[in-house]
Amino acid sequence: MDIKDKKYMKLLAGKFPSKQAVCREIINLSAILNLPKGTEHFMSDLHGEYEAFYHILNNCSGVIREKVNLLFGDILTDFEQQEICTLIYYPREKLEMLRKQGILTDDWYRMVLNQLIEIAKLLSSKYTRSKVRKAMPGEFSYIIDELLHVQKDEDDNQVLYHSKIIDTILDINNADEFIVALSGLVKQLAVDHLHIVGDIFDRGPYADKILDLLQGYHSLDIEWGNHDILWMGAASGSMACIANVIRNNLKYKNTEILESGYGISLRSLALFAAQEYAFEEPMDAALKAISIILFKLEGDIIRRHSEYDMDDRIFLHKINLESGKVEINGKEYTINDPEFPTIDKNNPYKLSDGEQAVMEELKSAFLNSVRLQSHIRFLYEKGSMYRIYNGNLLYHGCIPMDDTGNFEGVQMEGETYQGKSYLDYADKVARRAYYNAHDNDAKDFMWYLWTGRKSPLCGRNIKTFERTFLDDESTWKEETNPYYSFYKEEKTCNMILREFGLYTNMSHIINGHTPVRTVEGEQPIRANGKLLVIDGGFCKDYHEKTGIAGYTLIYNSHGLRIKAHQPFESVYHALCENKDIKSESHLVETEKSRILVRDTDNGKNIIEYIADLKQLLNYYN
Repeated sequence: MDIKDKKYMKLLAGKFPSKQAVCREIINLSAILNLPKGTEHFMSDLHGEYEAFYHILNNCSGVIREKVNLLFGDILTDFEQQEICTLIYYPREKLEMLRKQGILTDDWYRMVLNQLIEIAKLLSSKYTRSKVRKAMPGEFSYIIDELLHVQKDEDDNQVLYHSKIIDTILDINNADEFIVALSGLVKQLAVDHLHIVGDIFDRGPYADKILDLLQGYHSLDIEWGNHDILWMGAASGSMACIANVIRNNLKYKNTEILESGYGISLRSLALFAAQEYAFEEPMDAALKAISIILFKLEGDIIRRHSEYDMDDRIFLHKINLESGKVEINGKEYTINDPEFPTIDKNNPYKLSDGEQAVMEELKSAFLNSVRLQSHIRFLYEKGSMYRIYNGNLLYHGCIPMDDTGNFEGVQMEGETYQGKSYLDYADKVARRAYYNAHDNDAKDFMWYLWTGRKSPLCGRNIKTFERTFLDDESTWKEETNPYYSFYKEEKTCNMILREFGLYTNMSHIINGHTPVRTVEGEQPIRANGKLLVIDGGFCKDYHEKTGIAGYTLIYNSHGLRIKAHQPFESVYHALCENKDIKSESHLVETEKSRILVRDTDNGKNIIEYIADLKQLLNYYN
């Protein structure tokens, strides 16, 4: 052995100081390899829709309803099954409602506790006893562990023991807390790992509440979306990202998240706008003020970075302030709102003193919002531009391509990147922007990732100026990257998978970002099943366009299933009427034999670890 191997073996021997300790661990790990893989749950493009997200997180995309039906389909009515499901989803709220109805008798508690124990037994069967115990809430772990492993014996001693535990829980009035604990365990066992494939922020009102939930989730990863990267850039101090965030929230009438969620006051912007744009309604004035500020800041970035190749996306110097017209691609267009009191025709991209003061105050607010900074640090800790997980490739937007269907070369900081190397570069610079306060080029790149022509998170030529100031809708068309034409072909998806080191036929691309318009006949399964688009339109504004209210993806030991969800009414209706989200399941791929832990990324690590332990065993021998 070389010195490095000897040091490793000494460390390993410290953890397993005897031959028998090594043998015990090898036996334990070898057994784990033959358990079924845990269930993975994929969600994308949440866009602040907290209630719908919270419900799907609680019902695990219908997995809990399926397990309840499997156990009790022959003995409980549909209503009774849905009652137990709603109790699992919202235990405290449902218990309070049932208490007011006078339903919570000892017999009811005894029946429900036994039902919950049976559900937990079923869901725990694919995990080790140790892992299940770790998932249990600490204060009830011993009791739940005992109840889950009661065995019928000749004299029914264990059954009597089980019954006495339930009786004691009722006698000391602890049943409500026990039901809450069991419900949480059931939900945690139903989904082993959660993937969020981008865009938690914007449009809907409660991205902050979604992030609060995710911060307490037991196992997850996040692939950044363009809306996430925008907020990350804003929290890093990029003024262009800050202006975009504020403009988006004013446009969608969603300022609550800024002011109530993150304590970011828009008062200085509102006062400035009322003074400079007195002819507008207050909210319209604020929107116009931040829009002009944004176009100035964006113009400044584009002029600083010739490598972005976006000179055709700046327009303030092309506005004729006297005629109220702007030149775009050699043609003049009439501006629908030609009052620009803060634009200096000799230096159109310079912020006025008032605009500068507003942006400095807003930048300070973003940098000093404790809750926002906590959420953004969480996005950095759990997130990345892409992820390879159990043989699948996850990313939000696209892999930029040229017109021939090959990876497009992108020049940044004197180097050319394409495919995987470009996404690795983008990930590295995104982290520089947040963790290096003085790296202004990295902060500019955060804005580019939001809106840049060759951004892997954007994937289209955004026409914010035209959509704001021109009524001619022919100028609004946003050309998309060629990726969105080629990704429907299996050979393109195989090329992408190979680029990321995935060669197995079992590998897939999990993609978000572009809503699937089912009303127009679009399907989420593309390229002969190699690529799955799971943005089905969680955002309420998209429901009419997509025809559904979101897709989720389930990957368990039997294979892949896409779930198409109908709109969620409200938590209130779920509690009062047991209304669940109606979901339709589409099989993507069914495995001929069950996928085991040995087939997963974790399984590969365990196999390597067992090999190391066997080497240590040889030394003990």
